[in-house]
Amino acid sequence: MSWSVVILNLTVKKELDALPDDMFARFSWISNMIAEFGLHQVRMPYVRQIQGKLWEMRLKGKDGISRAMYVVASGKQVVVVRAFVKKRQKTPNQEIRLALERAKEIDQ
Repeated sequence: MSWSVVILNLTVKKELDALPDDMFARFSWISNMIAEFGLHQVRMPYVRQIQGKLWEMRLKGKDGISRAMYVVASGKQVVVVRAFVKKRQKTPNQEIRLALERAKEIDQ
């Protein structure tokens, strides 16, 4: 069974759609790498663990950086729970809290 990247809900889809085109393209590229090679083969600088079960896809574009936060669910699924453009070096705690709150909706 291969890996798949799914989006939690319409809100997260809108967050991804709001990313600049080059950052969304990077999201798609990393998602395809996960699907093709498996999550455990994709590492830094593409993904990084944030806290506990929360991980991030690291998206870089000409206008800056953004993140797509995800958790791993049963059935080899990566579920994206939050996407945003970063304004600072450190990921804001409120973004982490929001992603963890959304992750509670997933059966893991």
